[in-house]
Amino acid sequence: MPQSRPFVSLATDFGAAYTAICAGVVYGIAPDANVLVLSDEITPFDVREGAMLLRQALPYLPVGVHVGIVDPGVGTSRRPLAIATGRGDVLVGPDNGLLVPAAEVLGGIAGAYALENPAYRLPQVSTSFHGRDVFAPAAAHVAAGADAADLGAAVEPLPLDVPPPVVRPGELTVPVLYTDRFGSLVLGAEPGDLAAAFGPLEPGTPLDVEWNVADGPSRTARVPFQLTFGSVAVGEPLLWTDSSGWLALGVNQGRAADALGLAGARILTLRAEPRP
Repeated sequence: MPQSRPFVSLATDFGAAYTAICAGVVYGIAPDANVLVLSDEITPFDVREGAMLLRQALPYLPVGVHVGIVDPGVGTSRRPLAIATGRGDVLVGPDNGLLVPAAEVLGGIAGAYALENPAYRLPQVSTSFHGRDVFAPAAAHVAAGADAADLGAAVEPLPLDVPPPVVRPGELTVPVLYTDRFGSLVLGAEPGDLAAAFGPLEPGTPLDVEWNVADGPSRTARVPFQLTFGSVAVGEPLLWTDSSGWLALGVNQGRAADALGLAGARILTLRAEPRP
């Protein structure tokens, strides 16, 4: 890494204690590293949420080695991975799509390598804590000067499993990426998708939202497109553009997942209100 103190970030679903162990491994191998715990509170097993956190956060962090771990397949045949980016970062984590969206916004994938070389692991590798035994050591060695290509064979990373938005005249079907800590649903579509479906939308334009939960009957709500939470009354819903650039569905000072019964929804369909 080019900095006099190499920069390493950690984002996990581990909670504080296990993430701190990973930080300790990094310091043990690269004692001069500046280690930031970006988050240890990703929803357990939620690869999409972790991927979106990395995608949103890493462009604002210094160039460095960034470890992302949401790894339901730990101990299986899924590959451990390092991705070199066009910006100069190296992303380390499981090959389950977690790292790919962030790599794409950091200048694209310049190379990807399986973490196979035992010289860059701990001597004993468990079946359930690759964050400590595989990912943190690899990240630390890269921070200390190892080339990512020395970690193992070149590979093609798996993409993140998220369906694209479907745009039709007067209708937009979008995946739910994750539910944030405020209970707002962050959606896999951007303002351009909204404009492609409905044309230019003035703030306050109502949209009908339809979804299903756990194979039950479909539910609907009428939600205005707005620019800010303060544009609707407390307790009222809105669709807006989140700071990540994605569309999102929320409730002013409330939890949309609870207030609208959206918990567990994976796909939403937005339609323009029928005109009289």
